[in-house]
Amino acid sequence: MIRRLSYIVFTCTVFFSNCAQESQEKINGLSFVASRLQLAQKHITPMIQVNANYAAVMPFGFIRNLETPEIVFDTERQWFGETKAGAEQYIELLQKNKVKIMLKPQIWIWRGEFTGFLKMSTEEDWKSLEDSYRNFILTYAELAQEMNVEILCIGTELEQFIVGRSTYWNDLIVEIKRKYKGKITYAANWDEYKRVPFWKELDYIGVDGYFPVSESKTPTVEEARIGWQRWKQELKSVSEREKKLILFTEYGYRSVDFAGKEPWKNDRNMTQVNLEAQTNLTKAFFDEIYAEDWYAGGFIWKWYIDHQEAGGYENVRFTPQNKPAEIVIRTYFKNNK
Repeated sequence: MIRRLSYIVFTCTVFFSNCAQESQEKINGLSFVASRLQLAQKHITPMIQVNANYAAVMPFGFIRNLETPEIVFDTERQWFGETKAGAEQYIELLQKNKVKIMLKPQIWIWRGEFTGFLKMSTEEDWKSLEDSYRNFILTYAELAQEMNVEILCIGTELEQFIVGRSTYWNDLIVEIKRKYKGKITYAANWDEYKRVPFWKELDYIGVDGYFPVSESKTPTVEEARIGWQRWKQELKSVSEREKKLILFTEYGYRSVDFAGKEPWKNDRNMTQVNLEAQTNLTKAFFDEIYAEDWYAGGFIWKWYIDHQEAGGYENVRFTPQNKPAEIVIRTYFKNNK
């Protein structure tokens, strides 16, 4: 009996020790934008300098419109980085630099239609979409296994597809696990993640963290920190309910006015540069979220491989490159590895 109790105590100690060690190592990730070009060492050096330890590699599949069930992927017409060969080349060179990988195959719908609205009108089309998506994601599950990738993201912001076809997704996850033995997540939109039915089958609760935190044109750090409070409670509650850490599969802010009001917006009419807004919002995020026990880490949206030409003081897009926000990220990543 004493020997059995000793074994149980030892096993529990090892288990909780491993959990604590795993939770302490934050994922300091960058979302690596697929390019026309092959990846070169000069493209990786800047991400190393910003103290990133993970990269999200994102091959793409394309759909004509919200009613089309066919996903076109891995073709000669795509940019190199969007293809399977491109993803493999990116992963190989990043791994040589000791950068860990989340492979995140994504769907792009023509004219930038929101993937969360992808929904078929007939059973025949649903079946076609399911077959097409299975082919797409299993192709990259096999690549993730071959390349010893640490994390595989099995979908991004596909709410109507998941709600309408939950049985399909449960079966698909089983198939993915037969192909790939690493950690698995799904990238749910910030207003979707509470309703995803299959978190217990995955390793992380994936959230694209575009939570609204401020109505101001130029939010202060303190204002944005206050804006995070209700979302922090919600995130913690979901993490405890599902007994999973939360991974921000995407997060970040544009360098524009009102960047904290609707952070997901990619409106081209938002043209007023506001570097202070992006910087303050980024700092508030790290101040409020980074040290939370339920937070596994995340991936900055987004990081272009040609760092020298990316971002800059006149740029209004999401990238923090060559902007004050990059310094904030570099500092937090360095101090919180």
